Amino acid sequence: MLSMATKLRAKKFQSIIFSWWKNHKRDLPWRRTHDPYKILVSEVMLQQTQVCRVLTKYDEFMAMFPTVQVLARASTADVLRAWKGMGYNRRALYLKRCAESIVKEHKGKFPQKEKELTQLPGVGTYTARAILVFAFKKDVAAVDTNIRQIIEHFFYEDIPPKPSVIQKTAEKLVPKGKSWQWHQALMDYGSREMSKVKGKRKKGKQGETPFKDTNRFFRGRIMDLLRGKAWKENELTSEMNIKYDRSEEFIIGIIDGLMKDGLIIRTGNDILCLPE
Repeated sequence: MLSMATKLRAKKFQSIIFSWWKNHKRDLPWRRTHDPYKILVSEVMLQQTQVCRVLTKYDEFMAMFPTVQVLARASTADVLRAWKGMGYNRRALYLKRCAESIVKEHKGKFPQKEKELTQLPGVGTYTARAILVFAFKKDVAAVDTNIRQIIEHFFYEDIPPKPSVIQKTAEKLVPKGKSWQWHQALMDYGSREMSKVKGKRKKGKQGETPFKDTNRFFRGRIMDLLRGKAWKENELTSEMNIKYDRSEEFIIGIIDGLMKDGLIIRTGNDILCLPE
């Protein structure tokens, strides 16, 4: 049971956020639907990716795979090709597997309970709760990075408490019957206003490894090559060596990692390609 003081504070905070949102709300394609499949696709795409990059890719992806059944039937290679430019290719793999699970185990219908949603491939607590909020309008709290930072700033003086404390606070703040609007408002506020509060991000420390020298960079380049065609392993290794001056041992290590993750396969005669 909330104390009167806590209830009044929550009401005041809700008023601040909703008043701001009235004049700053964003029109995003995944906000024009309550289809849980479309919500899932948008949430997976938005993981570690800016909204501006997702906007174009979302429409392209939905045109190719308009329903969960179509995505489930599609080849993994086609899904990975459609994902080009988004990075973190494992997200596409999990999305495909999630669609297969929904079709096979749930007859094409999304579960409406958090526990069942989190049993789907690649669906964590936040994504499950986001589906419940945006597709089914459930009064639950979905806490992403932006929402966590807002709560830390307004209620904990920018000193991060335990995740469980943030979650409990978030749950107390959800206005009954307005969970959909509340989370959209918080996300817009976090995207636009928290950068002002927090200030500009600190520049990387001297000596920090730039992105182009990370394994993620080379994984992406190999995936891009294989999206175009199959390659003999020795030819692909040679191509990467010429372009990026990396040893054969290093490139083979990257290839092995991609195979382990199920993003590429090796067929006869050491041919590398996307999985079908």
